[in-house]
Amino acid sequence: MPDPWKRRSFGILSFVLLSFLLVSLSLIPSLAKAESAPLVTGVEDRTVMNASQDLSTNGNSSPIVVSSKDAILQGYGVEKRDTPYTGDTLYKGDGYVSFFYDYDPNSGKSDGTATFKVNVPTAGLYRLSLGYYIPVDTGSKDTSIKVNGTMAENITLAAPPKGAAVNEKMVTKIMLNAGTNELTFSRGWGYYGIEYVKVEFANLPAAISKMEAEDGAITGEVSIEAADTGYSGTGYAAFKGTGSLTFAYNAASSGLYNLAIGYSNPNGDKKTQLVVNGQTSETSLPTTASYTEVSGGKLMLSAGNNTIQFNVDSDQYHIDYVKLSAVSPPKLHQIEKKPVNPNATAETKALMGYLVDSYGSNILSGQHTLEDAQWIKDQTGKYPAILSTDMMDYSPSRIKHGATSTEVEKAIQWAKEGGIVTFAWHWNAPKGLHDIPGKEWWRGFYTDATTFDVQYALTHPESEEYQLILRDIDAIAAQLKRLQDAHVPVLWRPLHEAEGKWFWWGAQGPGSAKQLYHIMYDRLTNYHHLNNLIWVWNSESPEWYPGDDVVDIVSVDIYNQAANYSPSIGKYDSLVNLVQGKKLVGLSENGPIGDPELLQTYSAHWLFFTTWTGDFIRNGQYNSLDHLIKVFNSDYVITRDELPQDLFTSIKNEAE
Repeated sequence: MPDPWKRRSFGILSFVLLSFLLVSLSLIPSLAKAESAPLVTGVEDRTVMNASQDLSTNGNSSPIVVSSKDAILQGYGVEKRDTPYTGDTLYKGDGYVSFFYDYDPNSGKSDGTATFKVNVPTAGLYRLSLGYYIPVDTGSKDTSIKVNGTMAENITLAAPPKGAAVNEKMVTKIMLNAGTNELTFSRGWGYYGIEYVKVEFANLPAAISKMEAEDGAITGEVSIEAADTGYSGTGYAAFKGTGSLTFAYNAASSGLYNLAIGYSNPNGDKKTQLVVNGQTSETSLPTTASYTEVSGGKLMLSAGNNTIQFNVDSDQYHIDYVKLSAVSPPKLHQIEKKPVNPNATAETKALMGYLVDSYGSNILSGQHTLEDAQWIKDQTGKYPAILSTDMMDYSPSRIKHGATSTEVEKAIQWAKEGGIVTFAWHWNAPKGLHDIPGKEWWRGFYTDATTFDVQYALTHPESEEYQLILRDIDAIAAQLKRLQDAHVPVLWRPLHEAEGKWFWWGAQGPGSAKQLYHIMYDRLTNYHHLNNLIWVWNSESPEWYPGDDVVDIVSVDIYNQAANYSPSIGKYDSLVNLVQGKKLVGLSENGPIGDPELLQTYSAHWLFFTTWTGDFIRNGQYNSLDHLIKVFNSDYVITRDELPQDLFTSIKNEAE
C-alpha cells in the first residue's frame, strides 16, 4: 500500500487522509488572525526580520531570516499553519508554510507557491538555508526554488534528526541583487512545511586564483556531479540544457585578469556565453575527451566582488573550475611589414606597412556594401576607412543564371577616393546546384544547396570537378587583375568561415579547405601574377590554419547579441596565440561594434572591424545610432578622411 508520507498519490487512502485533514483544519483558528510574535524554532544566532523591513543595515556578515508569516502564497493547497500535521506530536515551532496537500487538477488554480522577499544590501553570492518541518519518520522531501523568476534548482530536504520534526539545512548558493529579491518555492515531492528562509553572504577569500564549479551557484538544467574521472575538487557542473553556473570572485584590485577554464567536452566544439558583471561575451570550448584547460580570454574586474557566469541554451559539456590571474602589461607588437608575396606591388607594400604601423594604436573602421557605407556617412558624418564587398556574382555558375556585378568598379572608385578595399568570395559551387525551393541556385555557396564534393575534386585532379575549380579561380583572377591594373591593393579573404562547414569549401573538413586555399594562392600568385593581394585567413582554429607562408592577416567573424559592444577579447587573444603574435589580427565580420574605450582598456588590438550589412548596421538594435556616432567620431577609430593621402604610394610605409 502506498505510504502517504512518501508518495504523491491520488488513491483512495490519500483522498481519505486529505478529507480528514480538511475537516481538522476547519476547527483551527485562521492564521490570518494569529498574533505576530517573533519566530522561535530553537535555531541559535538568527536575525529575524519581516518582509517589509529594510535589511540594508544588516551588513554582509549577519544572516538575514524571513519568517513564514511574511511569505506570499498563491495557488492551490499551500497555506500558513502554526499547528502540527494531523497525528504528529513533535512539532513545537511557531508556524510554517504548509505543503501538506495533493494537487487537485480540477481546482481551477495553479499548484501552490510561497514567495519570500529578501532584501540584501549587496549583490553577490549568498548561501541559502531553510528551516523546515517534516513529520517524524517520513523520510526526505523535495522542493523547488525560483530566484527572481528564474528556476534555480530542485532541492532535497533531508529528514530531521531522529526524534525531531524540524531541521535547518544550507541547501544551495544563489545569486542575489542588491535590494529586494524574491525566492519562490513550489512543491516538489512529499509533505513538508517551510518555517523560514535564511540567506548569508558567502564570504570569499581575497584574490583566490582557482574556483571549483561545486562552489558556484547553478540554475536550470545544470547540476553538480561526480561521476567522471580526472576532474579537480569534489565535482563538476554538468550542463544538460538551459541553465547557468555563476562564480563570485573577490578581486584584490581592479584591472584585467586572465581567465582559464577547466572543462570536459567530448561532444564536438562548443561555444558558451560568458557574462561578467553583466557584460556578455562568447568563448569557445574545443572538443576534448578528458578534462583539460582552455583560455577564456581577459576579463575586466572591479576591486572587490565580481560575478562570472556561464550560460547555455542547449549544448552539453562539463565545467570543472575557473582560474583567474592578473594580466601582465601587453608586449609591443613586432610584425614584419613584408607581405607573404615577395613580389607584392608598391601599393600593396605601402598599404601593408601602414596597417602594421596602425596596429595596436588605432582600429580601422569598415563596412560591408557601398550602400551601407554611404548610410553611415549620412548618419555620422564619416565614411568608414574600409569598404568590404564580394566577388560572389562573378562566380561562373551564377553568371550562367544571369547574375551580373559592378563591385569591382565600386571598389576602384572607393580606392580613388582614398579608401581601403577588402573582398570576400561567396563562391557559388562550380556545379551540382540543386536549384529547388529553399536551395535555389543563388544559394549555391551553401553546403546543403549543392552536391559538389570538394574532397573528391581535389583528390582527382584529372576530373571535371577539379578543372571547374581552376576555371572559377581564373574567372575571379580576371576581376582581381582589373584592380591590380588600377593600382588598387586588396585585402583578399577567400574561403571564409570554412570551419563552420555551412559553405561547401569547408564541408569536408580542414584538410580539403587548406589544400584548396594553397591551390588558390599558387594559382593567383604564381600563375596569374596577382601581386596586389594581402591574404586574409578567416578562422581561429589551429587545425584549419593554412600556414604563415600564405597568410598576412588572421581574422574571425563575430556576431554578438544586439547592443553587446564588448571588445571580444577572448577571440582576439585566440587569434594572437594562433599565430604567436606574428601576424595582424582583424575582425572581418561583426554585428555590434566594440566600444572604442573597452577595446583600449582590454588591449583588444583588432586591426579593423567590418560590420555586416542590413539590419546589423541600420535597425538601431545591433548598433544604436548614438553608438555609431560615438564610434565613428572616436579618436581611436580611423575613418576614411583620416587615412593618409599618399596611402598607396608612400615609400615610408613600404617594408625595407
